[in-house]
Amino acid sequence: MSKFSLILLYLNFLFTISSSSTLIPLGSTLQASNRNQSWSSPNTSFSLSFIPVTPSSFVAAITYNAGDVIVWSASDGSNGTGDGASLVVNSGGTLNLLSNGALRLTNGSGAIVWDSATANRGVSHASLDDLGNFQLLNNESVPIWSSFQNPTDTLVPSQNFTVGMILRSGSYSLTLDRSANLTLNWNDTIEYWSLGFNSSINGNLTSPRFMLQSNGILVGLDPSFARGMINMAFTTDYGESNDVFRFLRMDNDGNLRIYSSSTGNNGSGNITQTWAAVTDQCQVYGFCGNMGICSYKDSKPVCGCPSQNFEPVNEHDGRKGCKRKVEIEDCPGDVTMLQLEHTMFLTYPPELSDQLVTLAIVACRTNCLASSTCTASTLVADGSGFCYLKTPDFVSGYQGAVLPSTSFIKVCGQAIPNPSPYQEASAKDNDSLHTMVIVSVVMASLLALVVVGIGFWCLLYSNRNKSGRMSVQYELVDYASGAPVKFSYKELQQSTKGFSERLGEGGFGAVYKGTLANRMVVAVKQLEGIEQGERQFRIKVATISSTHHLNLVRLVGFRCEGRHRLLVYEFLKNGSLDKFLFTSKDQSGKSLKWENRFNIALGTARGITYLHEECRDCIIHCDIKPENILLDEAYTAKVSDFGLARLMNPKDHRHLSLASIRGTRGYLAPEWLANHPITSK
Repeated sequence: MSKFSLILLYLNFLFTISSSSTLIPLGSTLQASNRNQSWSSPNTSFSLSFIPVTPSSFVAAITYNAGDVIVWSASDGSNGTGDGASLVVNSGGTLNLLSNGALRLTNGSGAIVWDSATANRGVSHASLDDLGNFQLLNNESVPIWSSFQNPTDTLVPSQNFTVGMILRSGSYSLTLDRSANLTLNWNDTIEYWSLGFNSSINGNLTSPRFMLQSNGILVGLDPSFARGMINMAFTTDYGESNDVFRFLRMDNDGNLRIYSSSTGNNGSGNITQTWAAVTDQCQVYGFCGNMGICSYKDSKPVCGCPSQNFEPVNEHDGRKGCKRKVEIEDCPGDVTMLQLEHTMFLTYPPELSDQLVTLAIVACRTNCLASSTCTASTLVADGSGFCYLKTPDFVSGYQGAVLPSTSFIKVCGQAIPNPSPYQEASAKDNDSLHTMVIVSVVMASLLALVVVGIGFWCLLYSNRNKSGRMSVQYELVDYASGAPVKFSYKELQQSTKGFSERLGEGGFGAVYKGTLANRMVVAVKQLEGIEQGERQFRIKVATISSTHHLNLVRLVGFRCEGRHRLLVYEFLKNGSLDKFLFTSKDQSGKSLKWENRFNIALGTARGITYLHEECRDCIIHCDIKPENILLDEAYTAKVSDFGLARLMNPKDHRHLSLASIRGTRGYLAPEWLANHPITSK
């Protein structure tokens, strides 16, 4: 028996010396006034200590790399409630592991600020391991409470995020439901982002969970998965590295991000963002507060008020939202509707179905004005006729030059719109242009006085125009409003990173992926074989952009500079239909259900019918093929490349054949082959 006991003692000794956690006995205390006190993991990567917020206020937190990254803190969100704010104590504050097993944070006055609620539950000691998990354990080393099971706003590698857990920061939270939908929520009600598994496997889930791996891949796990896990998201720097510590954080601006902390030789960390759930920050519900409008300036989101009928709630913090200068219930005169172009009031579940109606633009305004419960409305100009009547008191706005929507909001008296930032920018551009013209004239006059060979110079300039340079007169044309956005060639170069990410190439030119200043992802098509001037090009582009239908790819903007002719379209995540038709699955391993296939066929037909018979300027497509049918995230069919044939150079044989035939071999209309006039059929 004694021999067996010795063996047990020896095994226990081996376990103890190989343990990756530091044992903390009952009765241990940390003091806010003592900055040298901490409970650290064996490898010293993580420590629990008091972190100064100001010289006289402190928070109790677990940090990585000597305080560079806070991964957990005692907060009113660490038990799933509250707004997630870290709880602050003064210099007299203490963190005590009491003899009854409770971990308690108290202020200098002795008032309880936070408690783990583990008193008299058998806790015998605490530990902090090398993964960053702080645990309260019983005599059998079974966790009674742990920081991994009670997260605040951050997850570290190997920390599971399961159903019932909440990451919280201010009004925003991250949750996971039993169908494995990872969602971002505002005020626990509005769901503005989600990430989930394929719907075909959701019914077989038993205990879904998410985890950030140390290599920078966010994975979904469930015992029902054949391979154990599914990759859900990748950081821009994913890959194994001993010098990089990654963590996922619910930020107070409503976005979920993954960060990488690279430890330098001096021990300090360089923290960079490597992934974000919401790529367009202005689409985060409530980012600019109630009645605030989010827009972009120098690629950064900024907050403002809808019009001069409103004023900021806090002049020093635009994110606090806006308020009417005269509230509707106090309005002594008429209530009117302020019209906001290129603006939408965000609508997400569960509001989506309750507030959606199908109305024309006038009715979308008047119906809201007539309703005592309606605050604002938004009409989406995508051909669907969808009008969202905003009934709650809280509305969240997004304004951008490429947004195809018009919104209305109630104001007291006459609506006083803000100066349009796009008009201001255009005015500045025109002023600069006028200045350039004046300077050019002055310089030309001076040159005329000193250059004897002015006639020869003119001859050279004329020859240069003949060699292919576009006349500058087209750069000075001021076009009517309502047309698609006119980008500079430099803007499109920057947005596509020098046209580096090629999506594909068709008969009309190559297509590249890009990201605009407002974080909108677009597809930029470089047209080839065009020699017409900018005015003619702009008129034909305007014709294409005047088409609005749910099943047509939306034209965002264009560029006509020198010989450059570019069209900017919305980017559709699932690519073209041919990837699904000519292979069993696309590159991500997805296949089309029969329901999707039927809806794609129906949507394509609706888009073509609109082009051929229903839009103001009917357009015969001439090149309907799977490569020109694109699919969005919901596998909605969007017809692309319509109207491009009318932009092509008649001398370009790639787009013509016998008797001006246009299209792709194998998809030609029968009329072409029979030499009959083209019809909408």
